[in-house]
Amino acid sequence: MKNKLHNNCPVGRVASLLSDTWTMLIIRDLLKKEMRFSDLERSLEGISTRTLIKKIKCLESEGIVEKEDMHYVITKRGKKLKKIIDAMSEYGKTLPALK
Repeated sequence: MKNKLHNNCPVGRVASLLSDTWTMLIIRDLLKKEMRFSDLERSLEGISTRTLIKKIKCLESEGIVEKEDMHYVITKRGKKLKKIIDAMSEYGKTLPALK
């Protein structure tokens, strides 16, 4: 977790964990299906290999993602984030497209 200022606040802890776009998109994709590293790279257009490695390691250390054989999968703990991702998706559909 990045920001230690909000360690006593549950919302602050989750916000700190999920505070960047790449992390959210990795979770989104892995909630759909297990993926190889190369599959994640293709699905996350624009992410660098270094950034993807860093984000996956962080998610693994938090117990949200694990590697099984050659695939990354969402753990039971990670699946609890589905409601958040789904809510963000629904809300995002109501926003105007970015220019």
